[in-house]
Amino acid sequence: MNLAYIPSPSTGVIDLGPIPLRGYAFCIIIGVFVAVWFGNKRWVARGGRAGTVADIAVWAVPFGLVGGRLYHVITDYQLYFSDGENWVDAFKIWQGGLGIWGAIALGAVGAWIGCRRRGIPLPAWADALAPGIALAQACGRWGNWFNQELYGRATDVPWALKISEGPNRVAGTYHPTFLYESLWCIGVALLVIWADRRFKLGHGRAFALYVAAYCAGRAWIEYMRVDEAHHILGLRLNVWTALIVFVLAVVYIVISAKVRPGREEIVEPEAPEAPGKADADDAKSDESTDTESADAAPTESDAESDAEADAPKTNGEAETAKG
Repeated sequence: MNLAYIPSPSTGVIDLGPIPLRGYAFCIIIGVFVAVWFGNKRWVARGGRAGTVADIAVWAVPFGLVGGRLYHVITDYQLYFSDGENWVDAFKIWQGGLGIWGAIALGAVGAWIGCRRRGIPLPAWADALAPGIALAQACGRWGNWFNQELYGRATDVPWALKISEGPNRVAGTYHPTFLYESLWCIGVALLVIWADRRFKLGHGRAFALYVAAYCAGRAWIEYMRVDEAHHILGLRLNVWTALIVFVLAVVYIVISAKVRPGREEIVEPEAPEAPGKADADDAKSDESTDTESADAAPTESDAESDAEADAPKTNGEAETAKG
């Protein structure tokens, strides 16, 4: 008998009067807020304008939600288009089912549109947002806890997740893969923040590092899951996706570092400079001003010469001039 475990919510919906508050949607909203808030702080630190991240997120988030849902529906089509299933359920996003691969891919298209309208390089914006996206995923995974979905194999470890009887699930205690992925995403965010400060990542390399690190964790977490999924050569489809995307991200980091080393100097046209850079420029300006002032100030010898020239002539000199 397992005496220690993580309980699951009895319901994924809390009714606030006539308004139903769904746990899954609430976690997604919190994640988006965290990503935009933290991304804005990083963007301003890079020299961008406050509010730009939110303006572009207006494009990226809807595209990302559509892309995430499309990936889920396409890769798990049997849940909606098999005999006895209702295809209308494919639109019920609040019941769970968002594929991060589709969300990032189509969300990048929306971000590209928003960046293009503002004249901003997409890689720089993605670098600023990378750790925030990881934190958003950490928040969003708790939506799976509310829906009692995406858990791992049966286990009796003290941190096991207790699942109740329900549609397509058997009561028992299982590995809380949602929790594993949430903690992994927090670690990914910290890794990207550290690496960005240490190596001054630019031109999309911070984002690529986030992608590679996330894929590394997703591969082993996905391997633990027991929910229905398509398999290729004995591996779940999402494991293959994680492996392929991981390789592409690493290749991008290597090639980008050789082709475009360093970091972008300007990330947003006509934006105020980053505080550190502005202070350095002010110091240089003050030094230049001091130098010019020193050059312009008259020396003591110059003052004495001018005084002698302006002084009245002596008697001898005057008499000589008269004769």
